[in-house]
Amino acid sequence: MAHSHAHAGPTGPSAPRTRAVLAAALVPALLATLIGLWALWPDASDVPDRVPVVAEGSRFVDVTVTGPADPATGSIPVELESGEASTMQSPGPTIPLEEGDRIIALDLSEVAQAVDPLVFMDFQRELPLGLLAGAYALVVLLVARWRGLAAMAGLALAFVVLLGFTLPALLAGEAALPVALVTASLVMFVTLYLAHGLSARTSAALLGTLAGLALTAGIGAWAAGAAQLTGATSEAAQYLPMSAPGADLRGIALCGLVLAGMGVLNDVTITQASAVWELREVAPDAPRSVLFARAMRIGRDHIASTVYTIAFAYVGAALPLLLAVWLIDQSPVAALSSGEIAEEVVRTLVGSIGLVLAIPITTAIAALAVPGPVRERAAGPAPDPVAPVLSAAP
Repeated sequence: MAHSHAHAGPTGPSAPRTRAVLAAALVPALLATLIGLWALWPDASDVPDRVPVVAEGSRFVDVTVTGPADPATGSIPVELESGEASTMQSPGPTIPLEEGDRIIALDLSEVAQAVDPLVFMDFQRELPLGLLAGAYALVVLLVARWRGLAAMAGLALAFVVLLGFTLPALLAGEAALPVALVTASLVMFVTLYLAHGLSARTSAALLGTLAGLALTAGIGAWAAGAAQLTGATSEAAQYLPMSAPGADLRGIALCGLVLAGMGVLNDVTITQASAVWELREVAPDAPRSVLFARAMRIGRDHIASTVYTIAFAYVGAALPLLLAVWLIDQSPVAALSSGEIAEEVVRTLVGSIGLVLAIPITTAIAALAVPGPVRERAAGPAPDPVAPVLSAAP
């Protein structure tokens, strides 16, 4: 893969032979991805129809709470967007409402006679979510500038792939593991080159990412079978077979396992490839073996931090479930090996194994792909040119 720009300093572009080898490895992977996309693309007739959100005759309306609930009936006064006053059934003590809250309610006035024609469904969150997304985009643009914009564009294209191919294919009953691999490979090809440029550095990171994805998929397939994951532990998963009879819940769990590790895997492979190139910048005469050894020191630190990053990301997302499990009088081993928690444990462990193995693979590929030493030492053992730089670092 050719450089889109020349690196400043002594590094220079990678050798033409190196770029040819990277292309020879990545072009077949891209072709296999595109062929898989074509072969697994679901027929429209196989994708189940979408289920209506509301029953015929009812509709969603936006309302604003105008006062406290009536203590006798529990009715909550609200105001429709038209300014008309109405009442809504109280959602109960677990969802406290205050005056001024903006609510999405279900209007049943045309299908049922009730004291309160409106039923609470959810809060209106479009405005705060939109402001948060805008703040995120602004921060990314201010800090990362055009590269941040390219990364957000890659993220948008990744969701296009997910919504346009992955979800319909799984609902249509296509083989879940190939769908996961095609999705992850296509997303990585698009997002990495879009965000980081068409260069040997990016190609080395992409090769390491694809290797990590293959390892994650293989280990995950074994782990899902050995741990007898059913994929039917959540309420949403149990609902799927009624609307999508062709969906394979166990396969969907395996697909989720592969996709869950994709983002963190991409992070570490890009970091390792960049570390090798930056070390070459500060040590233009260093042998490739030295670059590999020094970059692996960075990789080990990354592994150490990522191990608990992944674990605590799950803890934060599943905190209510963990609290419910803690209240049950059983041993920790029994709790971790049951139902939904076992799926998350397998997902975390498999993703972490793939991530850890991808670091030395990517570092080795990057050390081979980075431009070679500027000159060989004329005689005598070559001193370690990187050690003074790294020893001066805190």
